[in-house]
Amino acid sequence: MVKENKTSDGSIRWMILAGELLALNAAFLTMSYVYQSMGNITTPHYKRLMLLLSLVYVLCDLEGRHHIHDRFVRGDQLLRSFMLSTTLFVALSLMVMWVFRWPLMTWDFMLPFYGFVILFLCLYRWLLRQCIKWYRKRGRNSMSVIFIGNINIASELYKKMESDPTTGFNVRGYFSDEPRPQVTEKNYLGKPEEALAYIEQHQLHQVYCLLPSSQNELINRIMQTCAQNIVRYNHIPDAFNYQRHTMAFSLMDGTPVFFLHNEPLASVGNRIIKRSFDLVGSSLFLLTIFPFVYVIFGTLIKLSSPGPVFFKQKRSGLNGKDFYCYKFRSMRVNVDSDQVQATKDDPRKTRIGEFMRRTSIDELPQFINVWLGDMSIVGPRPHMLKHTEQYSELISSYMVRHFAKPGITGYAQVTGFRGETQELWQMEGRVKRDIWYIEHWSFALDLFIIWKTVFNAIHGEENAY
Repeated sequence: MVKENKTSDGSIRWMILAGELLALNAAFLTMSYVYQSMGNITTPHYKRLMLLLSLVYVLCDLEGRHHIHDRFVRGDQLLRSFMLSTTLFVALSLMVMWVFRWPLMTWDFMLPFYGFVILFLCLYRWLLRQCIKWYRKRGRNSMSVIFIGNINIASELYKKMESDPTTGFNVRGYFSDEPRPQVTEKNYLGKPEEALAYIEQHQLHQVYCLLPSSQNELINRIMQTCAQNIVRYNHIPDAFNYQRHTMAFSLMDGTPVFFLHNEPLASVGNRIIKRSFDLVGSSLFLLTIFPFVYVIFGTLIKLSSPGPVFFKQKRSGLNGKDFYCYKFRSMRVNVDSDQVQATKDDPRKTRIGEFMRRTSIDELPQFINVWLGDMSIVGPRPHMLKHTEQYSELISSYMVRHFAKPGITGYAQVTGFRGETQELWQMEGRVKRDIWYIEHWSFALDLFIIWKTVFNAIHGEENAY
């Protein structure tokens, strides 16, 4: 039997926390040095303060939902956890120091200190995340797993585990009624019944069962065998054989129920957070930067061709309700504007319009739509009415994207599905990502998408035309 690395995720978690405490104390010592070098006097009890801040940080960080060592974790999830734990640390540490009347609690010390904390922790977490990926890629901290049942149900998960060594999974193979070459051409281990002996004879960490509920007797035997051999049992319901969207699970009077399209924005609190950010962000932009942009590009638009500065078009919004979407006019006035998408070498575009579309400046008037409440800064991009009518008949889940307000930018746009949709698969990919965004919304995800949008605009995009 091959001896496997048994370093647990729990051990890694504590190692990471120890490193974060070192980063926290490094930030404190750095600030203390800077503070003293400026002629200020620090308290002689700073060591006790360091200990107190470390204890507060441990209490705050233990509540984090996502950690950098998690095997499947997105960048926005890490950002969200970091924001929550850091905000909680700042609030709780200030409260503790105020209660105990700590001498160092002055804003000229604390504000730079928290800045150093954020900087040091960000650098530490990013570097450690890369190290963990490298470590797992070399076969360390791996978890041996098998799949039992119709592997087609979890084909994406299987392929991810098998193809990406940085997740730290060692996929031994799968048991199914027959080989599934469309998923993988190797690692077929036999019939589902044969999995019982395999679990007993091999060192495994996890089992993923995909058998239908009609085979409850075999499922129970697999569960018992896993328990006897200290193997974690995971069950993927056969509902995912025909439904691939995120589902929420709940018990209603003792009966298990799966909810389709569970939306975080169904929560009033989350809607308030998103709307508040939209109002503050759009107001700041419209009152500061936008007037200068309007004067400069409004003049250039007028000089480029006759017509209005703004182009407005009816588009589909929240719950399918139509609204007028505003943009800087980037084309000559034409009768096909509501029917034909812009193409790469579209003769209707003006020279300044070409530049505005390439840099996304033409989208900036949509902050007016955000302020009015028709749009959000981040969300599924609004489509013209003809496209809504056309694609709602071709793509069954197309209208689901209207469960959220349309956005100036969106998850689909920053993941390669921006611009012209020449073929059906391009729109299908966009819709799939829009629905994913609706089902996984978080404030941190919005910030991540905004950052990616700015990054792409600066570096340029192939489909921006």
